[in-house]
Amino acid sequence: MFKKLLSGLLGGGNDQPRNGGHARSAEPVEYNGYEIVSEPADQGGQFRVSGVIRKSTVDGETLEHRFERSDMVTGREACDELMVTKARRFVDEVGDDMFKPR
Repeated sequence: MFKKLLSGLLGGGNDQPRNGGHARSAEPVEYNGYEIVSEPADQGGQFRVSGVIRKSTVDGETLEHRFERSDMVTGREACDELMVTKARRFVDEVGDDMFKPR
């Protein structure tokens, strides 16, 4: 009983994000040949803008870029929208160079 109470107070239990601190993935959004997937990091009632940008190549390979920002938003839907907006801008500015090794 105490374990369940403490777990709920300290953020434990079955409601924890599954992707290494990230909430469940949103539906992918297609943009100029890229797939944008919002996976906000849940941080104590706020969500950090986070996700992935993917692109399939002609030979069937899937390229993936982890997209992390410092922006914090109080609502999940607002965070998903901000992620997509920022990712679209990033795609327009950087394009396929995002997949180059650093």
